[in-house]
Amino acid sequence: MSAAPDPAADWAAGGVVALTGRADGPPLVPPGRGATVARGLAGTFAERTGVRVDGPALLAERAAFTGGRRRGAVSVGGSCRLLPTADGWAAVSCARPDDPLLLGALVGRELAGDPWPQVAAWLRAHPGAELAERAELLGVAAAPVAPRAAPPMRAELPVRPVAGLLVADFSALWSGPLCASLLGLAGARVVKVETPGRPDGARRGSPGFYDLLHARSRSVVLDPATAAGRTALARLVEAADVVVEASRPRALAAWGLDAAAAVATGTTWISITAAGRDSGRVGFGDDVAAAAGLVAADEDGTPLFCGDALADPLTGLTAAVLATTAPADGSGVLWDVSMSDVVARTLDGTPSRPAGNLSVAHPRRRRPAGRAPGPGADTAAVLRELGLPC
Repeated sequence: MSAAPDPAADWAAGGVVALTGRADGPPLVPPGRGATVARGLAGTFAERTGVRVDGPALLAERAAFTGGRRRGAVSVGGSCRLLPTADGWAAVSCARPDDPLLLGALVGRELAGDPWPQVAAWLRAHPGAELAERAELLGVAAAPVAPRAAPPMRAELPVRPVAGLLVADFSALWSGPLCASLLGLAGARVVKVETPGRPDGARRGSPGFYDLLHARSRSVVLDPATAAGRTALARLVEAADVVVEASRPRALAAWGLDAAAAVATGTTWISITAAGRDSGRVGFGDDVAAAAGLVAADEDGTPLFCGDALADPLTGLTAAVLATTAPADGSGVLWDVSMSDVVARTLDGTPSRPAGNLSVAHPRRRRPAGRAPGPGADTAAVLRELGLPC
């Protein structure tokens, strides 16, 4: 018989414990069993596809490329902070170029220079519920730390071969690209889609990490503002077996893309959002994980970040496993993958604790398969395959 899972040992072995706690304090074990869940998801993916990855290590992999370290109430990547509100705590991200403007709208004043002092002052005077309402309205990636029970997962469908499937990847950053890259490792043909005005923000990050996720993909740049671009987008979705996207539904609808219509023709549509397709909330891996309750506790009860944007790799693994299934009758399916729910399902009431005598591994990286293609490097070739003019 195999040994029973040890969530603390899995957290430590994957490198997440080394990324959890204050910079000047000891490493901490996160609450719950997220690394053990990641190990199980990776095992399921291996059984179905023959592709073996270390699930717990995937959770800390980006930090191995960026050199990120634990920073307490500041995220490993530096773009998110845990701050007190009038009635609790909140996670607030400032990662995008226009986020200072959005945070200014949140607090009702122009933010010049460092936005954090004025954001912190506003939060101390307002409850978490007001933050949540205003953040959703403005598109700010912020939410109160409010653990909740997650709805149960839908029953999985029959397993199907992945090799040879065409995957249209409209996602960016980490969760969706991780899903697509794992499918690519299993033999799927992945086409990464960007637009002229919105390239993947991860291109501005670690080149090695971007290569890891995209070296096996082909890159197309299509402009939904033009008739030719909308035609090409529609044709690609029509040809795809799997669509991976991480946008609010109205964003893709503005491009003329309809998930329900694609599913009706047999497509597997994987929709990754912060809190589900019915929510207007915007979120990134750090603020989503913390808001769902995946935070460690300092000695005085101050919440601290756990690992590096853990909602992203946990969701990417979950989505990859879902993509290995399809209805037996050949019909399509829409998977509504809420990052918040993915994280919440890993929390079982087990609190964080000091690492003690655990063997704490450092984050480690896989070797990229090569260099990722530049933006649009494969546009002409893909358009020709779709029967469209280049």
